[in-house]
Formats: sequence, structure tokens, C-alpha cells
Amino acid sequence: MNPGAEYEDTLLVARREEVASDVVALTLRHPAGRDLPAWEPGAHLDLVLDAGPTRQYSLCGDPADRASWRIAVLRAPAGRGGSAQVHDTLTEGSTVRVRGPRNHFALRPAARYLFIAGGIGITPLLPMTAAAEAAGADWRLLYGGRTRASMAFADQLADRHGDKVRLVPQDEEGPLDLVPYLTAPADPGTLVYCCGPEPLLQVAEEACRDWPEGSLRTERFQPRTDDAGAESAGRAFELVLTRSGLTLTVEPERSVLRTVEAAGVPVLYSCEQGTCGTCETDVVEGEVDHHDSVLTDEERASGETMMICVSRCLGPRLVLDL
Repeated sequence: MNPGAEYEDTLLVARREEVASDVVALTLRHPAGRDLPAWEPGAHLDLVLDAGPTRQYSLCGDPADRASWRIAVLRAPAGRGGSAQVHDTLTEGSTVRVRGPRNHFALRPAARYLFIAGGIGITPLLPMTAAAEAAGADWRLLYGGRTRASMAFADQLADRHGDKVRLVPQDEEGPLDLVPYLTAPADPGTLVYCCGPEPLLQVAEEACRDWPEGSLRTERFQPRTDDAGAESAGRAFELVLTRSGLTLTVEPERSVLRTVEAAGVPVLYSCEQGTCGTCETDVVEGEVDHHDSVLTDEERASGETMMICVSRCLGPRLVLDL
């Protein structure tokens, strides 16, 4: 991976829509009318905002539309200010710096899909349901939210797809119960895609524990809460950067990312929590102690890449393609 090779530009907010209570959808276009990079369902985009760190938002429009990108943003009062800035300052005609897109939640081919969304977690699943429909796959969407008014795109989905979509507003029906859908005998031809708050993801992971490996794919807003703790914590290790020709020491209290940055080597990063995938880096040599919330078990086991903001080295030496 080549840091800095990602698309980055300033785009125009061409349209702004209120799509649910406290949810605004933005359509972004290039000011000069140029085509935007292609993307596939599951991809997300960085908004480089003034208020704190860069934020990631799932693309929820049509991948075939190269003229615009669409995102939807929930105002999060307990957040770090990014969503408030989007809601309060990004009006039609304003501009915003963007970076990406990148995709760690890609839709794989399957005969059947079960899509599970909690709240704003519906956004990456919108283009997925459209792709599944276009491919003629058998699919179903379970979509839960606090209230019907808070569930973005709910009416659109129900009107377009009928009984393939089950809407579960919590104030009307109680919490979304996944157990009846996931505890039946696992179907090896079904893939499950789940995005939403951490409790929902944990229920899905527990219910799918006996499903064939790789059946469940999740996307998180926050870091995993079930991490047992870094096996490499409290231990320094040697870090070799092949393209930079540097050999560094990663101290126990400092991340690989911060060590690389302090050495003057440019690297893209964003969340510093292991959730966005921006800092993913190719591993040349060394055993990685993974602590991200992005890579699948298979990707971790391969040892080919790591998120340098949170992951470390299990051994004495780590060699990266930087």
C-alpha cells in the first residue's frame, strides 16, 4: 500500500435532505463536474472536518453514479463534534474535504443474504440490498431503530421491497430480536451483513458462532469491547520500514503509527481506534498482534496487513512496507 495514493479533494454539497429525525443526507459532487472514483457497496468516505478528527461515513447512493456520492449522518450529541459540524455547517453550496473511498465491508457473491441494520447502520446496507436485488439473490433485511421517525430510508425500503424488509421500531415492538433468524440451522449459502451499535453486533456474533466460518461480516462504529488486551503490551520491539530505509524502536507506551510519524514518514490515518481502516499497512515480516475492528479472522491469520494505530508485534521485530 502506498500512503498518500488515495483520492483526496474538495467537493461541493450539491443537495442536503433531512431523511429522518437527526439524520441528514448529503449529495456531494466535484465543483468542476468531474467524475468521482468508482466504489462498491460497503465503502465509506472520510470527511476531513475542522471539528476534531476526520470522520468516516458510509456511501449509501448508487455505485453506478460517478457524478455524485451520497452519505447520511446522524447527529450524535455525545460524539466528538464531527456530526454536529456536518449538521450545523454543511449546507447546500458549501464545500468539504473528502478522502477515499475505501472498503473493508465489501459485499461478496452469495445465493442468499440476511442484512441486519441498527439505526444509522442502515447506510452501508442500502447499496448492498440494491446489489442483491439486481443480482437476483434471495435476501432479507432486518432494520431496527429507536422510533420509526428515527429510521432513515425506512419508508423507501419498505415501499420498494415489501416483505423482504422488516422494520422494527423499538417504541412499537421492542428491541430487534435476532435469535429467531440466526439460531436456526446455519445455511452454508447465506451471508449475514450486520452494521449498527455494539450490542447488536455482539448478539449477531454470538448467534452466528456455529455458522460456517466467514458467514458473518460486521462493520463497527466503535472499537471492539471484547478485546482480551494486547499480548504485546509493555514490550518494545524493532520496527523496520523497508521503503524509508529506517530501523526504529517502538516503545511500550507508543503506537506503531506514532513511532512512524515521529520519524517523519508520511502515513494516512484517521480514527486511531482501529475502526476505519485508513492506516492499513502491508506487513513484510513479523507476527502481528491484531487489535483492530476491521480485519476478518481470515485476514488477521494471513498476517499480510495491519492497522498500525492499534496493533503491535508479538515478536522482537516487525518489518513494514513503508
